[in-house]
Amino acid sequence: MNKTNFMKKLVAEFIGTMWLVLGGCGSAVLAAGYPELGIGFVGVAMAFGLTVLTMAYAIGHISGCHLNPAVTIGLTVGGRFDKKYVVPYIIAQILGGILGAGILYLIASGKAGFELGGFAANGYGEHSPDGYNMMSALVTEIVMTFMFLMIILGATHSKAPKGFGGLAIGLGLTLIHLISIPVTNTSVNPARSTSQALFVGDWALSQLWLFWVAPIVGAIIAGVVYKFISPEKTV
Repeated sequence: MNKTNFMKKLVAEFIGTMWLVLGGCGSAVLAAGYPELGIGFVGVAMAFGLTVLTMAYAIGHISGCHLNPAVTIGLTVGGRFDKKYVVPYIIAQILGGILGAGILYLIASGKAGFELGGFAANGYGEHSPDGYNMMSALVTEIVMTFMFLMIILGATHSKAPKGFGGLAIGLGLTLIHLISIPVTNTSVNPARSTSQALFVGDWALSQLWLFWVAPIVGAIIAGVVYKFISPEKTV
């Protein structure tokens, strides 16, 4: 792969992850709490799914549309991605997520009486939306990321129906959010968690470790499991 083509892939991951954070976290910060007409948990779950769905068709043919360090690592373990590209992809995803959070902050802070609050950051204990403890958060993030990678690996397999991978992955992420928003605000994505935690600081940064460790563990397990059960090898 020449440098120009690889740079295009990194730019695509950067833009895609920016859109995921702006669309998903933006829906939570700007639209979920709007009195009476707010979109609520269901709306936020749909927003995250739609960001991945739209980017899957926009940049999937360019970069693979990972948008997530855990996805990149899981695909690598599953034999779908070259390990030498893992670190650059993750850097692009983190930077894209930070840009998305920065744009969201600029928009949200333009409202009179703005308070940063949780800023859609992920957390456990007193920072869990419904007060779930660290163990609940850890199990949730591992299992949800495991299933997310199983969906991705299956939907993009050579024997899967062509053209529907983005739909399955987007709907899968929506379902994951419907299940786990009350527990952790749903991460399954270290770049998404990092971008919001950098703006919140304090407790969000101190709890960020879980939202790196758990998704990566879940992704690695999924990569190993799917590689074992997959009907054939794919590149």
